[in-house]
Amino acid sequence: MSFPLLTATAVLPAIGAIATAAVPAAQRTAAKWLALLFSLGTLALAITVLVRFDPDGDRYQLTESHSWIKDFGVRYELGVDGIAVALIALTALLIPFIVLAGWNDADPLETGSRRWRPTQGFFALILAVEAMVIISFEATDVFLFYIFFEAMLIPMYFLIGGFGDRAHEHGEKAASTQRSYAAVKFLLYNLVGGLIMLAAVIGLYVVAGNFSLQEIAEARANGSLDMATNTERWLFLGFFFAFAVKAPLWPLHTWLPNAMGEATAPVAVLITAVVDKVGTFAMLRFCLQLFPEASKWATPAILVLALISIVYGALLAVGQRDMKRLIAYASISHFGFIIMGIFAMTSQGQSGATLYMVNHGISTAALMLVVGFLISRRGSRLIADYGGVQKVAPVLAGTFLIGGLATLSLPGLAPFVSEFLVLVGTFTRYPVIGIIATFGIVLAALYVLVLYQRTMTGPVKPEVSAMPDLRVRELVVVAPLVALLIFLGVYPKPVTDIVNPAVQQTMSDVQKKDPQPEVEAAK
Repeated sequence: MSFPLLTATAVLPAIGAIATAAVPAAQRTAAKWLALLFSLGTLALAITVLVRFDPDGDRYQLTESHSWIKDFGVRYELGVDGIAVALIALTALLIPFIVLAGWNDADPLETGSRRWRPTQGFFALILAVEAMVIISFEATDVFLFYIFFEAMLIPMYFLIGGFGDRAHEHGEKAASTQRSYAAVKFLLYNLVGGLIMLAAVIGLYVVAGNFSLQEIAEARANGSLDMATNTERWLFLGFFFAFAVKAPLWPLHTWLPNAMGEATAPVAVLITAVVDKVGTFAMLRFCLQLFPEASKWATPAILVLALISIVYGALLAVGQRDMKRLIAYASISHFGFIIMGIFAMTSQGQSGATLYMVNHGISTAALMLVVGFLISRRGSRLIADYGGVQKVAPVLAGTFLIGGLATLSLPGLAPFVSEFLVLVGTFTRYPVIGIIATFGIVLAALYVLVLYQRTMTGPVKPEVSAMPDLRVRELVVVAPLVALLIFLGVYPKPVTDIVNPAVQQTMSDVQKKDPQPEVEAAK
C-alpha cells in the first residue's frame, strides 16, 4: 500500500492543533514554535504533492479510497486535480506566514490572565482550519466534502469572536460586542448556506445512489444517469447557494466586512485568502461537474451577480474609513472577478479565475498583514489617524505600496495576469459584461491610491512620528509574499501549467468550447 500523502497533508496540521492546545498554559512561546513547526511540515508535504502531481496525467491523482459508512454509500475518497493542487499549495504556504504575523496577537493583555490558554488556543485553531480546508480541497466524496466544509466554521467562529482585533475607537467593551456580533453573523450566514446544501446533498444521493463525485460525473457524461431538468436545477441551486455565501457573492456577502474588520489581521487573511477559496473552488469542482446543464442555465444570472459584486464592492471600498473593511470590500470585488471567470465558460476565463484565487490570496495576505503591523503600532484601524508614515517607516510604506498596487492589478504584479485573463475570457462570450467589469479596475486604482495617499504621504502626524519600521519577524513575513507577487507577475507559467489541463477537463464537463475569433489571423 502506497503512502497516503493526501491524508498526511491534512492530518499533520490536525495533529499540530491537538499538540499545540495541549502545551501547558505558561509555555506560550513553546506553543508558538510548535505551531510554526507543524505548519512548515505541512508546507513540506504540500510541496511533495505538487512535485508528484503530473499535470498531463489522470484527472485525479494520488487518490485514496476506503469504505466509511457502507450502508449509505459514503466513502473516504481523496484525489487532486491541478486546481486543487494549486490551492493546497497556497493554503500551506500562507499558514506559516499567518502564524508568524500573529505571533503576539493572542498573548494576554495583562500578566497572570486566567483566560483559557489564549495563545495555545489561537494557534491550535489556525492549524485546525488549515487541516479542514486542505481535506476540503482533496475530497472527491460529496458527503466527506460537506462535513469539512461545515466543520471549519467552528474554529473560525472562535478565532473571530474570541481572538478579535483589540484596536477599537470606542474601547475594549465595544470591541468585544462587535467581535461577538461579527462571529455570530459569520456563523449564521454560513450555517444557513450549509443547511440548504445538506438538503441538496441528500437529494443528490436519492437521485444518484452514491456520493462519489467521479462516479456521478462519469454517469452524467455517458448518459447512464439521466437527471430531470428541474431536479438538476434545484440541486445546483442548493450547492451554489452555500458556495456563494462562502465565496462571498453579492447579496450574500455582508458577513465578510464585519468578520474581517473585527478579526486580527492574520485571521482576516485566513478568512479571505484561504477559507473563502473553498467556495469558488467548489463551484468548479462540484457545480460544473455534477450539474453541467443547470450551470449553463444559471450562467446569465450568476454573471450579473458577479458584475454587481465587482462594482458594488469597489464602490464601497472607496468610501471606507476603516482600513480592514476597505480590504474586505476590495475582496468582494475580486471574488466577483473570480466567479465571473468561472461562469464565463471559456478556458481563458476559468484559467484566469483559478490563477486569480492563488494571486488574490498572496496579494491580500501581503496588504492585510502590513496593515496589521501598522495597526499594532498605532492602535487604530481608521485611515484618518495616519499620515506621513513613509517618512518615519519607509520599508513599511514600501511594502504597503506593493501590496496595494498588486490589489489594483498593476501590470508586472501577479493579479494583473489573472484579471486580464478573466476579462478576456468573459469578453469573448459576453462582451457587455466584460466591458462593464473593467470599471472595477478603475475603482480599484482609486481606493488603493487614496488609501496610500492618506496614510503614507503628507505631513507626519505626531501620533506616528516615533513609529518603528518593520522588524525582522515582520520582514520574514512580508518579503517572500512581495517576491512571489513579482515573480508570478512576470512568470505565471508554473501555475498555469498545473491548472490549465484541469480547466480543459472542466470545459469538457459542461460541453463548452471557446468562441472562435470573428476575424481570421493574418497569414
